[in-house]
Amino acid sequence: MTWNGDILRMTRRAAGKTQEDLVEALDGRITQAALSRYESSLREPESEEILEGLAAALGVTTRYLRAGETTSPMISSTAHMRRQKTVSPAVWKDLEAQLNVHRVHWSLLVEGIDIAPQHQIPAFEDPSDMAPEDAATFVREKWRMPLGPVENLVGWLEAAGAIVVIEDYGTDRVDGMSQWVGPWPVISLNSRAPADRRRLTAAHELGHLVLHNATPSLDAEDEANRFATEFLMPTVEIRPLLKTGGLSLGRLTDLKVEWGVSMQAIFERAYRLGLANSDERRRFYQTLNARRWKKNEPYSEHIPEEEPRFARHLVDALLARGLTQADIAEMAGLTDFHGSPLLEGPEDSRPRLTLV
Repeated sequence: MTWNGDILRMTRRAAGKTQEDLVEALDGRITQAALSRYESSLREPESEEILEGLAAALGVTTRYLRAGETTSPMISSTAHMRRQKTVSPAVWKDLEAQLNVHRVHWSLLVEGIDIAPQHQIPAFEDPSDMAPEDAATFVREKWRMPLGPVENLVGWLEAAGAIVVIEDYGTDRVDGMSQWVGPWPVISLNSRAPADRRRLTAAHELGHLVLHNATPSLDAEDEANRFATEFLMPTVEIRPLLKTGGLSLGRLTDLKVEWGVSMQAIFERAYRLGLANSDERRRFYQTLNARRWKKNEPYSEHIPEEEPRFARHLVDALLARGLTQADIAEMAGLTDFHGSPLLEGPEDSRPRLTLV
């Protein structure tokens, strides 16, 4: 087995620790130069005691730190991320590391457990093979989704094998991330965003997983946006509503509550469909700015919060089989059951998985 220091480096970064922090936590048993070599895979920790010290300082197990020796590729440095251009590289790199951490914990947790998702997320080899709108229609048909607004989008994603994590990013400049390396795609959403924005971000990240898994695209963000709007508001259904009902603020708020997306997303949909012109679009955003609704639209509280439940249901099923929280934490490579949002879910969760 070959030591893979990527996991150590990634986990340290996700924990918000510097190399100096980790050296100090080990009471000088290692130097920063040695730690740097561990993280660069140039040297393996000299003893099990040092490895245990590193794991304890990061809240993980030694099995977790050694995961890269047996599973490849465990680490990806290129997660899809919906973020503002003003986000510093340090911030999004830390968040990217956290996404990798979730994926490694999940991979360890389900190791040896046979889980068959109800649906699958299709992945096209080349985004030019199919237009984003056609890809969205394809996924809806493949999943046999009913007509109308998508109810419980997170539930649909989990039924297709995606691991969804909602957590506080510590900033509102990043909305979400996704990554697909190996069999388990992971989607992370910022809890700071309102429910309507999280739904659009989740659909946007699904678009990345479908369209940009293998081949990069210079227009990836625009393609993911086009996928998301068609997925959440199919043209054949939303166009008649936008054409006959008008685009007044009252009408937009009604549609927002019904379709679970922001007024801005609905108006942009109308604009892209040729149902609103540039002058109307400009006046719409002037009105939003005047009312201070650009960042905080009204009626977002009327859109149901969607919570991930799949991981929690798996945990409940394992508990029902007699495992303890400590056992499950160990399986996931954690020293504390409450050390990851991946394992913790809504309090009203009930087991839906039966392990045989």
